[in-house]
Amino acid sequence: MELGLRGRKAIVSAASKGLGKACARSLAGEGVDVTIMARTAADLQATADEIAAATGVSVQAVPGDFNSEADQQRLLAACPEPDIVVCNPGVRQVPDPYDAIDRESWLQWLNDHFLSSITMIQRVAPGMCERRFGRIVNMSVSFIKFPQSGFAHSHAARLALSGAVAAMGRDLIAHNVTINTVCPGLFDTDALHTNLHAHAKRGNTTYEAIVEDRKKNCPAGRFADPKECGDLVTYICSDQAGFMTAQNIINDGGVYQGLF
Repeated sequence: MELGLRGRKAIVSAASKGLGKACARSLAGEGVDVTIMARTAADLQATADEIAAATGVSVQAVPGDFNSEADQQRLLAACPEPDIVVCNPGVRQVPDPYDAIDRESWLQWLNDHFLSSITMIQRVAPGMCERRFGRIVNMSVSFIKFPQSGFAHSHAARLALSGAVAAMGRDLIAHNVTINTVCPGLFDTDALHTNLHAHAKRGNTTYEAIVEDRKKNCPAGRFADPKECGDLVTYICSDQAGFMTAQNIINDGGVYQGLF
């Protein structure tokens, strides 16, 4: 299927590894020039070189923190007219008891998982509307659909983003600009394994037991390849997906059992 993306320009954050890298690689494979950001300059440049060598497209590496307003401005200076923006704040899934979350923690979560993406959307959406094409994808997590104990700060910030972009998406769709949120489950990334090691330590069990438990409780019986997320995001950015907006798209191997 020809996705109509060749020659487009994309921004992808937290893209040196994991799901962000998979999104950048998949978009580049469709002929999209990509500008990527992550905090660690050496890892980011290695990813940029790898993607450019594999696909032949232009890949710019802009080291920085997507959650920083100044770094976002640097990112947009490198790619001032993006057709596609993948807002990926990175993964930090550490549980905290509700009564241990102080005001500063609430504000940090809201900045990193709500305000940073909203700020980027507000910056790029007017130009997308003028050019009559835009695809914005927010990276979230599957369990925003089924909130869990210990993650009140995560749910508050991520659900705020989903609510805001649902309204904004309905304002933009008439201009061929869409906003959707992808909610991945257990993908085989460094971040997942770091979290599983932490869960094992807190639960006084082994890493291997935690891995077995997580796979057993996933109907697919496995962790997903990051490419499966990257390719989904690329399709959402395609011409063919221009009628879909304001959606929270679960990609978790069947773990979420609700209908809606």
